[in-house]
Amino acid sequence: MQTPTTSRKNLWLILLVASLGYFVDIYDLVIFSIVRTQSLSDIGVAEGGIRDAGMYIINMQMAGLLIGGFIWGTLGDKFGRLRVLFGSILLYSVANIANGFVHSVDMYAIIRLIAGIGLAGELGAGITLVSETMSKEKRGYGTMIVAGIGVLGAAAAFFVAEYFSWRNAYFTGGGMGLLLLLIRVGIIESGMFKKAAETTVAKGRFLMLFATRERALRYIYCICISLPIWFVVGILITQSPELGKALNAPETLSAGRGIMLCYIGTSIGEVVAGFIAQWAKSRRLAMLVFHIMSLIVVCIYLASDGITPEKFAILAFCMGFSVGYWATFVTIASEQFGTNLRATATTTAPNFVRGALIPTSFLFEFLVRQTDIITAAYIVMILLTAVALFAVSQLKESFNKDLDYVEE
Repeated sequence: MQTPTTSRKNLWLILLVASLGYFVDIYDLVIFSIVRTQSLSDIGVAEGGIRDAGMYIINMQMAGLLIGGFIWGTLGDKFGRLRVLFGSILLYSVANIANGFVHSVDMYAIIRLIAGIGLAGELGAGITLVSETMSKEKRGYGTMIVAGIGVLGAAAAFFVAEYFSWRNAYFTGGGMGLLLLLIRVGIIESGMFKKAAETTVAKGRFLMLFATRERALRYIYCICISLPIWFVVGILITQSPELGKALNAPETLSAGRGIMLCYIGTSIGEVVAGFIAQWAKSRRLAMLVFHIMSLIVVCIYLASDGITPEKFAILAFCMGFSVGYWATFVTIASEQFGTNLRATATTTAPNFVRGALIPTSFLFEFLVRQTDIITAAYIVMILLTAVALFAVSQLKESFNKDLDYVEE
């Protein structure tokens, strides 16, 4: 039997590893958005084709996240959370190193697809492990710490890309991931998973999430509550140079700087959202507050005619803060399902949210052609927020819920 001291040590090690894992995950997830213009230009893409090539590559990365969500989620419930943590980081680390050697758009896209598959497993497995290790009263603090530290990986990505070439930025991300594998040695598997593994109940079957109407709706609502996040980061910030031009900005807005400031804001927002949830004993309330806040800030951004780089920097930070509910969302997903489906739900749900950027970008591009880029951004943001708020209203509060059970 473990002593309380050993248990505390293991808990802190799990928090450290999950936090650093998410740090590297975010670094590798956003590095393309930061080096998009420079890297595509260097491999021969003409200036007029950078936006289209960028959308193609980011959609391939998001498709990888969707595929990886299925793979790592089911593996996490069948074989354990730790195996997913090791396997996913190994795959995306090698892929990011390979990204430093690309010389064509198609090869770039294929490797981002593979990296996306690897990136899909990191957060879900980490949050599941933390949620099952900490007490039900304090697990919100654990996931808050993981997210608060993890999203700073975006700031690291910006500074590395600022001072080194884009190829070296990819090498750095891959190298950090491989180093993290060494730290993970010695982590103890979730006790809840071990207990569930001894039973004959079905584990890690994705279709079980749709076995009943109630469970299927529960899962769909979990996905929908976070739809606006990746529209804000993946389009409104990533395409800030194009949006700035439409807003008559006096000079080109920096997407890389915007992403850095956005994620610094997100880091702080994650902490604030976590504290709101703990104080109010309601994760739904935290989600409601942040959804309304994000809609307001985005509308201010889209109405900023003549936006300056300084104003954009402030708004990028504020937009990041307002979508700082990612950890709260993933925690909600982990609390909605039993141990035999928890990793499947917690890993696939956030990757469906990330993957939803693909149809969202198609809708956005369609509306851009029908109207203009600013009007299209307004419509999509309002639509996604409305869907998210409805989904929040349909989910049951999961704060303080006992997670030691299985789904039949």
